[in-house]
Amino acid sequence: MSRYNLDYLDELEAEAIHILREVAGQFEKPALLFSGGKDSITLVRLAEKAFRPGKFPFPLVHIDTGHNFEETIDYRDRMIERIGERLIVGHVQDSIDQGKVIEQTGKNASRNALQTVTLLDTISAHGFDACIGGARRDEEKARAKERIFSVRDEFGQWDPKRQRPELWNIYNGRIHKGENVRVFPISNWTELDVWNYIRREGIELPSIYFAHERDCIVRNGQWMAASPFLNMDEEDVVYHKKVRFRTVGDMSCTAAVESDADQIDDIIAEISASKISERGARLDDKVSEAAMEDRKKGGYF
Repeated sequence: MSRYNLDYLDELEAEAIHILREVAGQFEKPALLFSGGKDSITLVRLAEKAFRPGKFPFPLVHIDTGHNFEETIDYRDRMIERIGERLIVGHVQDSIDQGKVIEQTGKNASRNALQTVTLLDTISAHGFDACIGGARRDEEKARAKERIFSVRDEFGQWDPKRQRPELWNIYNGRIHKGENVRVFPISNWTELDVWNYIRREGIELPSIYFAHERDCIVRNGQWMAASPFLNMDEEDVVYHKKVRFRTVGDMSCTAAVESDADQIDDIIAEISASKISERGARLDDKVSEAAMEDRKKGGYF
């Protein structure tokens, strides 16, 4: 009798597909949160494997800060046209115009934290009871202790003490009216797993993930893409550098790394040798020791 062997990527893929199907089976109005980053792009591929040839049982939701990388928005629009799925966009600018949030000022101002209000309003407006995200436990310590099915209260807040056990891959999606669940199908993956999966599946990514020439300035000891969103002044010196981005977020809080890795194999080798998490390039995580956990408690992704 022949043996059927799965490699570790097959096992991770099977687990993620199982979780996506659990979401479809347990919830009435789920959504997939899409940022245009490699993790949410990987989720789209997994959703294709879970539900094709049918349509996705959920729309994609993008919370647009208005300060995104142009390459990310271009990729998003091309991808939506290719897969033919529904996209809902929540705009942080609308939250600012409505007086629900106040835009930060100063050189280190960012709209990243403002996304929470826009996200919660989007969830409320569409009645979503589950939101699928691409967070992974290896990224950051708050994410490391969050369950795959993460219950949020009626205000969208996360209470680490209310987490449910997830024994034997059994996920409890039962919630009260007004609550919702954030679901993380690739929680057990690492950054290297994601890149190996992208290589295996031949997944296209935004060009900023690969080494390219770009004007940069130094902020808080890190290379930032020169942009009007950074509130640059005469003290900022522009350098022309060869860089790439390990993580994709708001331009005002996402730093680049110097790199010559312009092919996936080179990126995998670079990550394998790195001793710094990809979130080390996110300035929003450096506000305090508990920056991510504080944002999650307030309703962040």
